[in-house]
Amino acid sequence: MVRKTLEELAAELGGAVVGDGAIVIRGVAGIREALPGDVTFLANARYESHLAETRASAVICDRQPRECPIPLLQVDNPYLAFQQAVRVFRPELYRPAPGLHPTAVVAPDAVLGEGVSIGPYCVVESGARLGARVVVMAGGYIGGRAEVGEESFLYPRVVIREECVVGARCILHPGVVIGADGFGFAFDAGRYHKVPQVGNVVIGDDVEIGANSCVDRATTDSTRIGDGTKLDNLVQIGHNVSIGRHCIVVAQVGIAGSTELEDYVTLGGQAGIAGHLRIEKGAVVAAQSGVSRSVKSKEVVSGYPAIAHGAWKRVSVLLQKLPQLFHKTKELEQRVEALEHQRAREVVR
Repeated sequence: MVRKTLEELAAELGGAVVGDGAIVIRGVAGIREALPGDVTFLANARYESHLAETRASAVICDRQPRECPIPLLQVDNPYLAFQQAVRVFRPELYRPAPGLHPTAVVAPDAVLGEGVSIGPYCVVESGARLGARVVVMAGGYIGGRAEVGEESFLYPRVVIREECVVGARCILHPGVVIGADGFGFAFDAGRYHKVPQVGNVVIGDDVEIGANSCVDRATTDSTRIGDGTKLDNLVQIGHNVSIGRHCIVVAQVGIAGSTELEDYVTLGGQAGIAGHLRIEKGAVVAAQSGVSRSVKSKEVVSGYPAIAHGAWKRVSVLLQKLPQLFHKTKELEQRVEALEHQRAREVVR
């Protein structure tokens, strides 16, 4: 078990201690679940009240002065520092040893870097290249002339199809498919004809892709995902999509073909993005939004069809009032009709 004094931990995290720096930390936990010996963290003001009741021995927080019954470890970014603390006390528990499992099938001309680990029933096709310390867990498939950069970690049943490129230090969770054919069909003479998808997928460094997500290969050229971008589970990226650096794409998002996301874009869960659009740098699309137009830099949109977030909030409020507005309109129509009948009788007289 890892043990560190709070002062030692602060030195590793680049923080400063307020209070007893000699206390011993043995683990990490959330602010409500923590026990004595744990360090917890405060990154959201909504949890400030829990400081008075947490059983943790210390708390990682920002550098703002505050009253607290336990020692503070003050840092610039509490959430990031807590993630670093997790790695200190809970290092990676399971990393397969280097080498090839006896059931793996590796083509003679595949190139494997130093320290590569290939698990049970994996297949590495002809001309594939795996960088140093790459891990391919059970049931993985690396297609012909595909490339995986150094220290990337592929969980079970990941598929990298032919000629696709995955950068360094990427994490691909179970069931990810990179390079399936794009959804391209031409209609003629009463039937659909498949359009060959002869491009590939190019994924940058430090990309993480959640379980059962799919990134389709381009019709021609490449479908691209930039450095540092993170995709959640069950995300669908269509052919010839281009995603910039450090984007966040939350679960069940679908992006149709040939749409471009610039750097630092955020797409909320279950958002749908139509094809051939441009989502500019820093834009935010709220959860369950349907985007049918391009979105300007740093614009925040929501709703279906997606409009400016403030406008959609006002529309949402009005939607809740529709039943009473309907009844009020019906009442006014009846009153107008009654007045018209009364006026008609008076004219006849």
